[in-house]
Amino acid sequence: MNGVEHSAVQFGGTCIPFVVRRGRRQKTVAIAIDPRDGVLLRAPVDTPMEKLDSIVHRKARWIVDRLKRTSDLPPPLHEREFVSGETFLYLGRQYRLRVRRGKSGVRLERGLLIASVADREAVRPALVDWYRAHAGKRLPAHVGEWAPKIGVRAPEVLVRDQRKRWASCDGDGVLRFNWRIVQAPRRLVEYVVAHELVHLVHHDHTRAFWTRLGRAMPDYDERRADLRKIGREIVW
Repeated sequence: MNGVEHSAVQFGGTCIPFVVRRGRRQKTVAIAIDPRDGVLLRAPVDTPMEKLDSIVHRKARWIVDRLKRTSDLPPPLHEREFVSGETFLYLGRQYRLRVRRGKSGVRLERGLLIASVADREAVRPALVDWYRAHAGKRLPAHVGEWAPKIGVRAPEVLVRDQRKRWASCDGDGVLRFNWRIVQAPRRLVEYVVAHELVHLVHHDHTRAFWTRLGRAMPDYDERRADLRKIGREIVW
């Protein structure tokens, strides 16, 4: 059973509102900064709100810095129309979309992303199916490659439609990836994969978490910054 609550703390002249989502499977408190939703805390069901307020106040400087970073990101792109001439990314490369009438399917051909569909309304679903299929092949392969580097066994991998996160790791050690991530360059896909693999050992973003990730991927901070820059371009 999940609950949603709201609170806020004062840090100097800054008010930091935050949302609390509680879950019975949540063992510790985790803080996430979302460009749309602001500060989100995931917490066990029995954690007192006073303790959550205290955690946010203790992490206030870090939170304010992260919020500033997200506000510095470029604004979201205009609404996609899914018509010929638009460009879409796959593994960091841009492909121009060409829409044709025909049996539903998508393929790459000579720098074009060709979508054969019955009507305009079918273009986006056809593209999503194509990206999900490619994510379903590539992501387990990346997990298999990076698991030994992180020092864990390769877990089960699922591909899902998650608009507000690139990936997640549940209490059973199953990794769920957002199909959209395969639009990013390979080095950024690898960052997301390695990040989630470390969560199999460290559930929160503690110093130990970043230390372990840094040993396997010394430039993770640069990759993370690049993913923030490209992020809004690949959410549609």
